[in-house]
Amino acid sequence: MNIVETKDYVAMSEAVTQIVIEQLKRKPNSVLGLATGGTPKGTYDKLIQAYQKGIVSFAEATTFNLDEYVGLASSNENSYHYYMNKLFFSNIDIELDHCHIPNGVARDLQAECNRYEQLIESSGGIDLQILGIGKNGHIGFNEPGTSFHSRTHVVDLAESTRKANARYFPHVDDVPTQAITAGIETIMQSDKVVLLISGNEKAKAFEQLMKGDIQESFPASVLRKHPNVTIVADEQALQFVTKAKPLT
Repeated sequence: MNIVETKDYVAMSEAVTQIVIEQLKRKPNSVLGLATGGTPKGTYDKLIQAYQKGIVSFAEATTFNLDEYVGLASSNENSYHYYMNKLFFSNIDIELDHCHIPNGVARDLQAECNRYEQLIESSGGIDLQILGIGKNGHIGFNEPGTSFHSRTHVVDLAESTRKANARYFPHVDDVPTQAITAGIETIMQSDKVVLLISGNEKAKAFEQLMKGDIQESFPASVLRKHPNVTIVADEQALQFVTKAKPLT
């Protein structure tokens, strides 16, 4: 693992933005795996700014989001379809039919999982996967106990995950109890993984990632088996992990 230390959230977002820009300059038709939630938002904001300045283009790129809530239509303001379209896709030059997110209201959820997995495969796989990490070690919505061999599947969300995401909903009871998520093996087959970690609240998870055992009870631990992982973390997240490569 390559660990890049940054001063704060803004610097972390800038560092990840540069990694994405370099990927697209090297391979304009890259397949990007995208995450949602609060951690990557700064990166998306900075990528929009880079596009507006003519530094990067997404015209040939394809994207696959990690997950979507079960039961939320794309028009729902709390869906990841809505989040990505409003905060990212509508502000860059990507072709919308190149942007893929699981359908959380599909009649047959298992068939949707199979379709999504096959679509990733037919696109040539993920070149660069952006990830966040949950306090309990989840990646995507792969909660503790998820098989390392899992493919895109329906998952029951842990109560801690629902509470963490409740800030985006009127009430915690409004947070869906299930989601469709790319599986751990699906994530591990990405050519490169960039893991974003920011803030005091993720410091313990980062420590366990680096110092704990590789086990399904802490899903992110599997990333230590991936041959090409870059962790970009700020000082607060790194407080219990001393070995870091300063950002130059």
